Parts: sequence; C-alpha cells; structure tokens
Amino acid sequence: MDIYLVSQLINGLIFGLLYGLIALGLTIVFSIMRVVNFAHGELYMLGGYMLYLLTVQFGLPPLLGLPLCMIVVGLVGCLIERVLLRPVYTTRMERAEEYAIILTFGLSLLLQNGALWGIGPYELTPASFWEGSKHIIGDLYLAGDRLYAAGVAAILLIATLLLVYRTWWGHALMATAQSRVGASIVGINAIRMHLLAMGLSGLLAAAAGALIAPIFLVYPDVGAVPAIKSFVVIVLGGMGSIPGSILGALLLGVVESLGSVYLAVSYRDVYAFLVLILVLLIRPYGLFGQKERRA
Repeated sequence: MDIYLVSQLINGLIFGLLYGLIALGLTIVFSIMRVVNFAHGELYMLGGYMLYLLTVQFGLPPLLGLPLCMIVVGLVGCLIERVLLRPVYTTRMERAEEYAIILTFGLSLLLQNGALWGIGPYELTPASFWEGSKHIIGDLYLAGDRLYAAGVAAILLIATLLLVYRTWWGHALMATAQSRVGASIVGINAIRMHLLAMGLSGLLAAAAGALIAPIFLVYPDVGAVPAIKSFVVIVLGGMGSIPGSILGALLLGVVESLGSVYLAVSYRDVYAFLVLILVLLIRPYGLFGQKERRA
C-alpha cells in the first residue's frame, strides 16, 4: 500500500479522535438539555488560549497545563449553565430550548470578540507536547504532537464512555436524557445533571482545543470550523447518540483525509458538508439515531 495513503489514513483517524472529543461534549449537552450549544467552539478556543497562557506565559510544562486547561474551561461551562441557561429552564417559559440556543449564539459572538479585543488577531503557539517527528513504520513518520493528541483523545473518549455507561452519574445523565420528569420521580436532580453536562462538555472541548493548538495554533475564531464539523458529526452519528458521535467523527476524519488524497486538498473542509448532505438525503436520523425521539 502507498505510504502516503497510509499516512493520510492515520492522520484521518487522529483528527477523527479530536473531532470525537468536540462532538461528544456537544452531544451530551444536546441529549440532556435539548440545546444546540453554539458557543461550544469558543470553549474549544479557550482551551487553546489557556494552554498558551500556562505554558508560554507562566512556563508550566504542557503535561501539567493540559489538565489545568480542562478544569478551568470545565468550570466556565458550569458558569454558563448556572448564569445563562439555568434561569431559562427554571422560570418555566415556553420554548426554553429556543431561548437557550439564542443565548449560546450571543455568547459565541461575545467570546470571539472578547478574545479579539483582549488578545488580538494574532496566531499564538503553545508549547509542544512531544517535539519532533516519530518513526512509525517503514518510511512513515508522524509529528509527535499529533501522536500525543491522538493518544490522549482516545483515553479521554474511553474515560467518558466509562463514566456514562458504568457509573451512577452516567446512568443519571442517561435517565435525564430519556425523561426529565421520570428522572425527577426517582430522585435525580435534573438541574444538577444540566450542570454536570455543561461541565463535562467544557472539559472535552478544552482538551481538544489544547491538544490541537500546538499543531494549528490558536486565534479568536479558531473554534468556528471545528464546531461546525462537530454539528456534522452529531447529525452523521445520530442526534443524541454518544457512540454515534464517536464513530461519526472517525468516519469524517477518514473521509477528509482520503478526499484530500484522491480529490483536492484545498477542499478538505468542504467534504464534511458533502457528507452531511448525503446523510440527510439517505438516512436523515443518522447512523445510530432514532426515527422518533420523545422528551
């Protein structure tokens, strides 16, 4: 097999794992709160900026900076839920989900312009996690940062799946996703589950943003394209499907890489939308979605 093709397949899987991190957080929030969080890309952006601040400005090692980034942005996610989203749900207004979507869209613009005003339009480079190129097999070499990002992303995805499917908190999240009323009847605090979902979403988005920042730098609108691709991923995998979001992300990463090889590398970001159109035409509810979903 052509070594260039193999490298593109591996790169596709690497970026698929990173897309999976972003999309998984978005999927969890949508499942629990029925909100499409348009500020999710800005949580990704904050992860990159936090890593730059901690590793370049404060001189911390990247291995320590990454978990700190995740914790800080996870707390930002909790703050967003507590200050902006919770009042919408607790006042019993009609169409709460629509109001929440508008709030997150406004928050996205606020954070982007805040970064542009406070930091500037400059592209910043955090410290590298694993410098240099690493030998894989034969004549194949890959950047250390990409391999490190893939390994950490895989660990975080597995850890999140274990949390959701093997712990009481995960079962409570799934129960709330199926029925808030039913979950409340058995003693699950739905508001607390909202807080947990936003915090977990912030953790995962920050991890993705920090892991990829040494590769593609960080700037105010760096989260725009990854956020759009995460929307494609959750539609591809099925709205609200956690396994579907991971498999959909891997599939999208491979499609982008192969499209770059056999079609045109300049249209790499377009392939996500072609996949979205095909899925909506052939299977509108996604690979693992349901034809009908009840609150």
